[in-house]
Amino acid sequence: MTTSTAHAAGDDACDLRNPYKTRFPFTTLKGVGRTLYRSQQASDYACLLDLDPEVISWRCVTHPIINESSARKPRHHFVDFAVQTARETLLVDVWRADPDIITWLPSVASRLGYRYQAISMCDVNPVRLQNARDLIRYADRESTLGDRIRILAGLDEMGSLSLTDCLATVREGRPMGSIAHMILRGLIEVDLDDQLLGPDTVVRRARS
Repeated sequence: MTTSTAHAAGDDACDLRNPYKTRFPFTTLKGVGRTLYRSQQASDYACLLDLDPEVISWRCVTHPIINESSARKPRHHFVDFAVQTARETLLVDVWRADPDIITWLPSVASRLGYRYQAISMCDVNPVRLQNARDLIRYADRESTLGDRIRILAGLDEMGSLSLTDCLATVREGRPMGSIAHMILRGLIEVDLDDQLLGPDTVVRRARS
């Protein structure tokens, strides 16, 4: 997902005039290339991208989108992510509050093969964001086959279990890391939107 004017963070070159930093999340599920974020809100949004079932992959974008014109200094703008979904490819611009209106950017993005999308973090569900941040901390963990079988068998028998019950079922690996791995890989599911994950969170087998 690279273009002549929008390069992935995996490229060797990076525009040093901008405050790209390696921030949490350092390990991701769907991120491609190096994780270099312009802002805290961009790194927060990366956690949401990883848990979005519609997202196939995403990259940090560290070069400007340029409005190619005959002007001596063509206008340019930095976006945060190039995102691949099952239906389309997006250039995603993450803003702390209301996005600025950049009239030329959607058409330039379209010529590059993307749809431009501006995101305000004010519109993001803070509960889902915190749950996403908590789970992504375990992105590099694994669950053993034995633990997966025990948890899935328990869910098949009971229909649902509390998060505490699932943690108690883990015998071979680290309990929270094992459960988080199964959530992140879509083997089991929990409600991420209404309440923060806790002892009584209901766990179910993921719908196929």
